[in-house]
Amino acid sequence: MLNNDFQTSLTAGEQDRRDGLAPGNRLLGRVVACNGSRATISAVAEGGETALTELWSVGRLISISVGRNRVVALVYSMAADQQNWIDNRDTVFRIEVELLGEVNVSADGREEFSAGITDYPYLGAIAHRIRASDLAKVYDTGKNDVCVIGKLTQDESLDATIHVPSMLEKHFAIVGTTGVGKSTSVTLLLHKAIQADPSLRVLILDPHNEFASAFGDLAVVIDTDTLDLPFWLFRLEELAEVIFRGRPPVPEEMDILRDLIPEAKRAFRGSNESGVMRRASEKSSITADTPVPFRIADLLALVDERIGRLEGRAEKPHLRSLKVKIMSAINDPRYHFMFSSNTITDTILDTIARIFRIPGEDKPVTTFQLAGIPSEVVNSVASVLCRMAFEIGLWSNGGVHMLVVCEEAHRYVPADPKLGFAPTRQAIARIAKEGRKYGVSLGIITQRPGELDPTILSQCSTIFAMRLANEHDQEIIRSAIPNSSSSTTSFISSIGNGEAIAFGEAVAVPMRMRFSRVESNRLPKAGSSGVKTSEETPQSVDLRSIVARMRAVSGPDISNFQNAYLASQGQGATLPTGYEDAPYEDEEDYIETLQAVAPARPAAAPPPEPYRPDMLPGAGSVYEPSPQERFDAIRRELAEPQRPAADPYRQPQRPAFGEQQEPRREGSIREQLLKKPLSSLIRR
Repeated sequence: MLNNDFQTSLTAGEQDRRDGLAPGNRLLGRVVACNGSRATISAVAEGGETALTELWSVGRLISISVGRNRVVALVYSMAADQQNWIDNRDTVFRIEVELLGEVNVSADGREEFSAGITDYPYLGAIAHRIRASDLAKVYDTGKNDVCVIGKLTQDESLDATIHVPSMLEKHFAIVGTTGVGKSTSVTLLLHKAIQADPSLRVLILDPHNEFASAFGDLAVVIDTDTLDLPFWLFRLEELAEVIFRGRPPVPEEMDILRDLIPEAKRAFRGSNESGVMRRASEKSSITADTPVPFRIADLLALVDERIGRLEGRAEKPHLRSLKVKIMSAINDPRYHFMFSSNTITDTILDTIARIFRIPGEDKPVTTFQLAGIPSEVVNSVASVLCRMAFEIGLWSNGGVHMLVVCEEAHRYVPADPKLGFAPTRQAIARIAKEGRKYGVSLGIITQRPGELDPTILSQCSTIFAMRLANEHDQEIIRSAIPNSSSSTTSFISSIGNGEAIAFGEAVAVPMRMRFSRVESNRLPKAGSSGVKTSEETPQSVDLRSIVARMRAVSGPDISNFQNAYLASQGQGATLPTGYEDAPYEDEEDYIETLQAVAPARPAAAPPPEPYRPDMLPGAGSVYEPSPQERFDAIRRELAEPQRPAADPYRQPQRPAFGEQQEPRREGSIREQLLKKPLSSLIRR
């Protein structure tokens, strides 16, 4: 589609803009040196005046007349011949420029910009300010379906345009330090991409939960409360990352999982074949990586079965350790999105349809909030999502055009191969290398390109480089951009907020531009930012709810108990406004709150006396007998023969063969009374 704004600005740019200066004042200087890619221009500030020198600045384009053509050059350095500037005296200064291309004038008068140069500037060639019409031709992509994303920094009257299909076909990246406007720029680009391709499906891996407010009705927000990502969708390495909590897995326990998970999957399918036939028919059909449902209970039963075997004594410690880790994972409330009751059945169709918006229901964007997911499993979740996105594009034969946007991408694909999670790196790298063949695009956003895998960055054919202060990051950008020189990014450390230098397939030449402003209701807002999101204050905040969220434990549902209690107590047991839906730990907490805040009720008849503990069945008696009754009980006890308690571990001594057993002698009552403690006879 042809952008009307761009067409209007291009038509207006056909007029030569001289800023009120006379035509002769367009002359800035003359070429004094030139090589294959750069040239040096010498100019004079007459009488120390700066009227002409103000037209020169780093990052601006100028033109050099060479016959009928005009060579376009980029200013990247300037310096005076003298060390100081003297007023009322002519000052000579030199300008270093990089040659970008030329505006060709055909025989019929038609003008067109080309990146190549047919005739290089000669010594003494005149350098002058570039015409607005030439500036529009330089940044014209030559395609009709372009989108306006901002304004040119050099001339605010001209639009900065990009070709969205070229940007998405070979991936794109936005780099810049914190606070320069990366998230706002991403929001703008994604809105333009959706307008250009309504069938596009966008998946945003949002580690800061900031894009939920940026797309309004176009997006579906998925967080830990609304997420059902079945554990059986995870491959073995991804599931091990969850079970072992991000630590290196134990090889012996990994081998056990590799053997038992396929068995658990076959048990879920209800295979009734014999062991030999089952191994022969399903040996290669189901593996530990096959996305087939299985039950954790079946897996634990298989582990218990191995523990109970007589053989494999050396394997049992690993089995017990693995069982403890699995039980710890499934009992952790933070992993409820993986091991809930909703993830037991085969819900792969519903999961894919909801996450990847197929068919979409006019909501093509999914913001996947990763902030609430435990840090030790974020890499596994990102790996699953990126891998499934590629597989959907692969097995649909490119029928689903998908864009995966990775915010803070240096977390998932770091430059150091020893860091990060290998399956996540492989999934993102596969999209970067092969995704364009199957309609899967990749968007990389990072504030530290120096910590990002350079292979991933080199696969991004369009890069929006915003302000970067770190020298190493600047060097990475220079090395990752093809056909670029240091002069193009020499001023990248000093550009303003919202500004960027765009390179690559989506633009004709490197373009310094400023992104358009985004509406306030579409600005991304991080949940941890300083923006006021609620009216809570330190005096009114509920610490119990905060602690419950920290522990990822929701309070019990006592609504039925509340209704029954209020019905039994009548109208007097009502809570004031604000206490009805408050979180209560249990029924006792609710009753205590009710008694504390409810108005005093009139005195009623005293309740019946409750049962004493000694009156309950099975309770120990607290009745104290008289001394005579105690003495009679002792006499009855002593009248019976006293036998020592049997020792269960001691074998009874039997008389030898032919030996008569000596009869037991019972002590007298007096001796037995003397052995009895005095405290048992006298009441305290």
